[in-house]
Amino acid sequence: MKKFFIFALALGAFCTPAFAEGSGEKGSGQPAIGVAIYKFDDTFMSYTRNAIEQNAKGKAAITTVDSQNAQPTQNDQVDQFISKKMKAIAINPVDRTAAGTIIDKAKAGNVPVVFFNREPFAEDMAKWDKVYYVGAKAEESGSMQGEIVAEYWKANPGADKNKDGVLQYIMLKGEPGHQDAELRTEFSIKAVSAAGIKVQLLAEDTAMWDRPRAVEKMDAFFARFGDQIEVVFCNNDDMALGVIESLRKAGYFTGGKYLPVVGVDATAPALQALAEGTLLGTVLNDAQNQGKATFDLTYALATGANPAGAGWTVTDAKYVWVPYQKVTKDNYTNFQ
Repeated sequence: MKKFFIFALALGAFCTPAFAEGSGEKGSGQPAIGVAIYKFDDTFMSYTRNAIEQNAKGKAAITTVDSQNAQPTQNDQVDQFISKKMKAIAINPVDRTAAGTIIDKAKAGNVPVVFFNREPFAEDMAKWDKVYYVGAKAEESGSMQGEIVAEYWKANPGADKNKDGVLQYIMLKGEPGHQDAELRTEFSIKAVSAAGIKVQLLAEDTAMWDRPRAVEKMDAFFARFGDQIEVVFCNNDDMALGVIESLRKAGYFTGGKYLPVVGVDATAPALQALAEGTLLGTVLNDAQNQGKATFDLTYALATGANPAGAGWTVTDAKYVWVPYQKVTKDNYTNFQ
């Protein structure tokens, strides 16, 4: 019996980290809510996760899991949430195309679901009336990036290095197929063009939202194009910071040598880069309010309340949109 007890303890210790508790107390009478994050080490998602857990304190028993950027892992986690009879679940999907499968599972188990940050397709959202989405309209962030660049270009004639009247740029994208990556890429350039500025794409590639990958990509871009590059657009701040790291190695940001780089998210490291003068601008992707809205809707569903009464504007009976804000050296202290 003693050997069996020791084995059981060891097995429990091995299994626990895969399905760890966040906030809340089991047996407290608080509704049980499951939250799956596509990967914990994504800077923006860590902020959103913290906001969800802070808002849940004293109200719900939260179980938060790391899907480790693997959709099969997340599918298993959803199965566990449903088998544990969670009252509602909140999902930041690894792959937005898998949302339909998650909705089918949730509907079969009668467990309401709130997706956040990665928007499922409209046809999947229409599968059930207990499915919601919290996020921001990605085209807004792209347009704001483009406006920041257009303002800089017009105010600084020296930004046109070869004096050809055309803005030569590099584009670093996030995950291919992700709505934020595709729409930020499209609308950032549309905004520059709408400002009457001609553009020329030198190169475009994905760094998967990741800073080290962005360093590698920018190293290669600079080796190929050098001082032909006049602006670098990045779909998020982590990649923008990687670009800045690469450009530092090439001698930029010292002695007056400068190249404008823009990102999205307004993370703390990005705000520091704005303070240092290395980042031209970013766009606040409001993790605090996205996290709060996600929890508020999920909690309403878990307690049988109407999500429309959770304090957020629900459009088309399913969507809560959290607005973006432009962040530059002129106002970054407001967001610290």
